[in-house]
Amino acid sequence: MAVYGHSPSQIILKLMNEIKNASETFLQDVINGLTQNPKLLSSKYFYDAAGDKLFQKIMGLSEYYLTRKEFEIFENQHAAIFGKILRYSQDFNLVELGAGDGMKTKILLRYLRSKPEINFTYFPVDISGSVLQELKNNLESELPEIDVHPIQSTYRNAMKERVWENGKPTLILFLGSNIGNFSLNESKDVLLHVAQGTQTHDWLLLGVDLKKDPSIILQAYNDKQGVTRDFNLNLLTRINRELDANFDLEQFTHWPMYDPLTGECRSYLISQKEQLVTIGAANKLIRFEAFEPIFTEISRKFSESEISQLASDCGFKVVDFFTDSENYFTDVLWQRI
Repeated sequence: MAVYGHSPSQIILKLMNEIKNASETFLQDVINGLTQNPKLLSSKYFYDAAGDKLFQKIMGLSEYYLTRKEFEIFENQHAAIFGKILRYSQDFNLVELGAGDGMKTKILLRYLRSKPEINFTYFPVDISGSVLQELKNNLESELPEIDVHPIQSTYRNAMKERVWENGKPTLILFLGSNIGNFSLNESKDVLLHVAQGTQTHDWLLLGVDLKKDPSIILQAYNDKQGVTRDFNLNLLTRINRELDANFDLEQFTHWPMYDPLTGECRSYLISQKEQLVTIGAANKLIRFEAFEPIFTEISRKFSESEISQLASDCGFKVVDFFTDSENYFTDVLWQRI
C-alpha cells in the first residue's frame, strides 16, 4: 500500500539513504575538524542517545542555573509573553529550534492548550531523532490535544525549507541559550537565516544567558560531579563506535574556561600525552602532541545592549525582555521588521 505517494520499500530506501548520508557527513566533519590547527569537533554531534541523556542530567545540576532560570521565567511570565503575541493573532505556527526534550516548552504548551480560542500547531526541530521521538511520545501522552509535527534537521535547513509555511503568522522559539553555542559571527548568520525564513511581524522568542559573575558561569560548565566532562568525552565514545576509532578517553581531560570580555565560555578536550588515534572508517591516523587541545563547545553570554544590537543587525526589533529574579537569564521577544 502506498503512503503519501510512496511505497513502503521506497520509504525504507529513503530512510536508509538519509542514515548513510548523515554518517558520511559525520565522518567528513570529524576528519576535517581533527586535521585542522587547532583541532575542533562540532558540538552538534554531542547529541546521540547517550549524549541526550547526559544533557538532561546536566540540566538538573545545581551549578547549571540556565534551565532553572528559564523555568522560572516561563512559570511566572508565560501570560505576559504570550499576551503581546495573542493581541496580533490567535492562530499561528509554533516552531521550536533545538527543541530537545521540551521540558520548559511544556509550560508554554499547557498555557496555550488552556485557551480554547487559540489554534496552533507545534513544530519541534532538532538534529537528534531520538530526542524528537521521545518528545513526541511524551506529548502524545501528556498533551494529546496538541498537533505535533517533529522535524529532524539543522536550524539553517529547517528555516530554509519551512515545512510549516501556510500563510499563518509564526512564532519561533529558540530557547535554552542555544544561540550562545556559536561565535558572534555564527550567531548573526543563524539569526539572519531565521530572519530570511520569517515574514514581517513574525515573532522570535530568544533564550539568552546574561553576563554575570564569571565564577558562577564557569561552575556551570565544570560541575563537581563531572557530568559536563562526561558529556564532552561522550563525543569521543561516539566517534569510536560509529567511525571505528580508538580514542582512549582516559588520555583526554575536559577543560572549560571563561573570558568575561567576550562573554565566551569555551570547552576543550586536552590530550594528556603525545599519541596517535586511528579513525578506521577513513583509514586515517590523527597525531596529537602532548597537551594539544580539541575545541568542542562555546557558550556565549550577552549583555542586554548586545542583545538589542544583535536584533537590529539581524532584521528584528526588541519587543520586551523577560528576566528571572536574579537577572541571570532572559527570554527576549523580538519581532521581524
